[in-house]
Amino acid sequence: MKNYLAVFIGSEASYQASGWNALGEAERKERERAGIKAWGEWVTSHQQDIVENGTPLGKTLRMSSRGIEQTRNELTAFTIVRAESHEAAAKLFEGHPHFMIFPGDSVEIMECLTIPQ
Repeated sequence: MKNYLAVFIGSEASYQASGWNALGEAERKERERAGIKAWGEWVTSHQQDIVENGTPLGKTLRMSSRGIEQTRNELTAFTIVRAESHEAAAKLFEGHPHFMIFPGDSVEIMECLTIPQ
């Protein structure tokens, strides 16, 4: 079994295409509640596969040789799962609420490699 980092992607284009920004406050809150409930159900049904539940991600700062800069990316959340293969890890996210309810684009899954000694 290997660990895989799943990064949830949500672009401005996906927000626009979903109509999320055009929703009224009450409708958006209801959709958020439904999404959080569905996400919790996904977590419960995949509990044996989850290493780290993760969390939604906030604003981004970039540190480089130029110092600290504000930046923007499309990362919205993360979780870490354990699976027999890369493909098996990816299949855990089929029908995930991230792109079924929320205006997310995709979930990108990558193997967590061991640091060479």
